[in-house]
Amino acid sequence: MATQNSNHRATGGEIDPIWTSSRTARQIFVLGEVEKDISALLSVAASSISHLTLPQTDEPGNSLPQGGERSEQFVIEVGKYFEYVNEIQLSIRSSLAHIRSSRIAPSAINAPPPGFIPPSFGVSLPSSAAESTDIPEKGGHGLQEERVERDAWKGILTALTRLKEAKDREREHEHEHEQQQEIEGML
Repeated sequence: MATQNSNHRATGGEIDPIWTSSRTARQIFVLGEVEKDISALLSVAASSISHLTLPQTDEPGNSLPQGGERSEQFVIEVGKYFEYVNEIQLSIRSSLAHIRSSRIAPSAINAPPPGFIPPSFGVSLPSSAAESTDIPEKGGHGLQEERVERDAWKGILTALTRLKEAKDREREHEHEHEQQQEIEGML
């Protein structure tokens, strides 16, 4: 849960209400945040290692500190590294505790087929073909991507509906104008 709080505060973004609808949804959200924390952990590890290099090997354009400041920066980076490790292990342990307390049967948690490589953009939605053949869909979208696409299509539909209504009003106005001209022509 520390992961959720730290990342939520760092991004300043709002959490989609679907992730606060139940305890399970919150746990899934936390696991998604763990994935982000692992990326940040790797970045901090890379930064820490760069502080271990000899100053003579630094490229001219980099901004690594020199001398004692370099050692201090290394200590700070290592501290961040262990904070991330601690947050990740706490989040994973709390998620496992939730699974245990929910008494989810191991048979309900299906392992992916052999050779399955998860998409880099998160959890993907199953397609009808993937459900029937147990073959993961290639190039499938994650949940967030599906929502963005859905919202885009809704926006397109709304715009087209407004355009059609405007065209219909224009035609109706032209039709009324033609009728009025015919009436005036008859008089």
